[in-house]
Amino acid sequence: MDRWTIIQHPDVVAWRKGLNEAQAALVADALDRLSQDGPGLGRPLVDTIRGSRHHHLKELRARTIRVLFAFDPQRRAVLLVGGDKRGEWSRWYDTAVATADARYDEWLDAMTKEERP
Repeated sequence: MDRWTIIQHPDVVAWRKGLNEAQAALVADALDRLSQDGPGLGRPLVDTIRGSRHHHLKELRARTIRVLFAFDPQRRAVLLVGGDKRGEWSRWYDTAVATADARYDEWLDAMTKEERP
């Protein structure tokens, strides 16, 4: 069975290392489902983000934990921001979406530079 490629921003890798065992298991399970189902994975595990410059920015949901991601032009899931929005249900998105937008812009720019001769 083919699986979808998942790429993690270095800050997401660092964030995941700081999770406790239960949180890490939740995120790992959600990422496994994402790698199996790709863009077809929907609610309740994945939802679309509003307020992003990128209309296809999504969030992976594991209880109160969120991972913002987007599928790039090569159809790879790029994990951009991770966090726990417990106690910050609305405020968490204010900074997380802006950070995800900036990181995805950087990712797309790097992809474009790689394609140049």
